[in-house]
Amino acid sequence: MTELTATATPANRPALSGRVKAALVLFVLFALMPPVASALDDPFYVLIGTRIIAYAIAAMALDLILGYGAMVSFGHAAYLGFGTYAVAILSRHGINDLFLQIVFAMGISAVFAFVTGAISLRTRGVYFIMITLAFGQMAFFFFISLSAYGGDDGVALAQRSTVLGMDLLETNFGLYYVSLALLIGLFFLCHRIVGSRFGRVLTGVRENPTRMEAIGFSPFRYQLTAFIISGCITGVAGVILANQAQFVSPAFMSWHKSGELIVMVVLGGVGTLAGPIAGAVAALMLEEWLGHFSDNWKLYFGIFLVLMVLFSPHGITGVLRKMGLVRGQE
Repeated sequence: MTELTATATPANRPALSGRVKAALVLFVLFALMPPVASALDDPFYVLIGTRIIAYAIAAMALDLILGYGAMVSFGHAAYLGFGTYAVAILSRHGINDLFLQIVFAMGISAVFAFVTGAISLRTRGVYFIMITLAFGQMAFFFFISLSAYGGDDGVALAQRSTVLGMDLLETNFGLYYVSLALLIGLFFLCHRIVGSRFGRVLTGVRENPTRMEAIGFSPFRYQLTAFIISGCITGVAGVILANQAQFVSPAFMSWHKSGELIVMVVLGGVGTLAGPIAGAVAALMLEEWLGHFSDNWKLYFGIFLVLMVLFSPHGITGVLRKMGLVRGQE
């Protein structure tokens, strides 16, 4: 009980500091990408960079429940879809402000996460995985049935969102840096959550829910709250994806996307926050790079992932830790 109520301890300070330092390095590299793209006269890197940032936010949100709450959600792409359709639906009704779209996306995500989480969290293990998959597919087929928004074919957006009435997102550079600002803000929000009393209780529930319940904490309430927060953050990633692609379709919320998010978390390092961001970078850059060499790039990516899991179970974070570039346990 004393460990949970303490604000900071010598044992956890290095881990938190290491997590922030690793994230800051990634953020600096992200910030340098547009100037490098300009120097190379290749704007494609800015577009792919925005896509990477969106998936980095979604992977980090998933890590909040997977890495710290031991909740393996296989329907998390549904929240990506809610974010994309929040942009499409509000734009259709003349509401183009980015922040209003984010609030709407988070509201839908929160309601869906509350209802589905309250049901899913009554199960454990593979049953939890399957029921989250089922709810995700229900959302997927619901949006396929929305003929007003293109159904299975999706719908193109007439314009990108505005920021307080300004067309900051009309340029790829503007969209990129606004997306990066959202990633940085959400990372530090997740960092504070993980380092708070709430985060320590959530980690305790992951390790031994029976003991946490015995000392007076309700595992269900903490897990459900984390599930809702994670869904809301993933919804923000969907808003970014809609603006980056200027196209919305149910494909954003298929179970394949949920699997890709889990791969990013595992590839980067489960329970690290910064690791899934690196995992999103590695997964999407490998996809682009391998795609230039072969149409069967998924085969080679699968081999790479198997080797990573076999020789570095903690993903990229584990590799950096062995090299001495990352200290402490996340």
